[in-house]
Amino acid sequence: MMNSMQQTNLGLIGAGRIGRLHAENLARRIPAANLLMVHDVVVEKAEKCAADFQIPMVAPDPEAIFDSPEIDAVAICSSSDTHVEFIIEAAQAGKHIFCEKPIALDLASIDRALAVVEQNRVKLQVGFNRRFHANFKEVRDQVAAGKIGRPHLVRITSRDSVPPPISYVKVSGGIFLDMTIHDFDMARYVIGHEVEEVFAVGAVLVDPAIGAMGDVDTVIITLRYANGAIGAIDNSREAVYGYDQRVEVFGSKGVVIANNNRPHNVNLHAKDGATTAPPHFNVLDLYRDSYIAELKSFLEALRQDAEPLVTGLDGRQPLVMGLAAAQSIRERRPVKLSEIKPS
Repeated sequence: MMNSMQQTNLGLIGAGRIGRLHAENLARRIPAANLLMVHDVVVEKAEKCAADFQIPMVAPDPEAIFDSPEIDAVAICSSSDTHVEFIIEAAQAGKHIFCEKPIALDLASIDRALAVVEQNRVKLQVGFNRRFHANFKEVRDQVAAGKIGRPHLVRITSRDSVPPPISYVKVSGGIFLDMTIHDFDMARYVIGHEVEEVFAVGAVLVDPAIGAMGDVDTVIITLRYANGAIGAIDNSREAVYGYDQRVEVFGSKGVVIANNNRPHNVNLHAKDGATTAPPHFNVLDLYRDSYIAELKSFLEALRQDAEPLVTGLDGRQPLVMGLAAAQSIRERRPVKLSEIKPS
């Protein structure tokens, strides 16, 4: 239920890095939110989160959040393997849902969760926060307004500043499902058309331990869109100069380009050369505002009784693309998305 100040009462599940980030934003930066409860499997994490951000209650289990008549919506920020069951429980309890990506690592589980969401008529927003970054939103808006004409080429560069720990790679689903999945979403978002086919090549050039896990750390993926456009995504697990995030859409009437944000835009020119600031090294610095914007958008959708800007289908389709890319690597051929079926 909305309280007297038209705030939405929320419960938070998961108090790790991303959970704490969302907790801080909900508690301190989003007046429309009233964060009432937090749960984590590690009780000490939940307790610290509650103390740091003045959250009134530490829930002993997720059911305490789902069962609370005061809670309107749930933010699911727990480990990926728990998302589906928490989505289902929240939907069955009549709670609206904000869930970090991915919904799941297999299509059958996603479809099961989305069916329960639909049956219970609750809203679900998936946490693809890059859609809410000012640069990428402006690219989308310019393309949608016809400023570059018919899109012909999409180019997306996404390179992390440091590789993830191997413990994360073991459970993440691999580069296509934990990293490129954001770029697959961006590929659909910036031109508003679906991808029909992908072809991926990859190598292990950053960390041999990633290769030992059966994954790759450096990839290029080509895309064929339903509207005839073609695209390219390049990823690396390590860019030593900082977090490298660029998008370009070229079309029949022009091109729109989003370059890296930097801590400042001051250039130094001197006798011995010129310098400029490198890109942000910390992903949270780069996307700080977009994490806030996505939660504001979710709460506004609840207030307006509107469809969230990142739907369950938007959570599903990038996983299809990721599974197709992984199959393309294995089989060394282009893979149509229509080949990827729930199993």
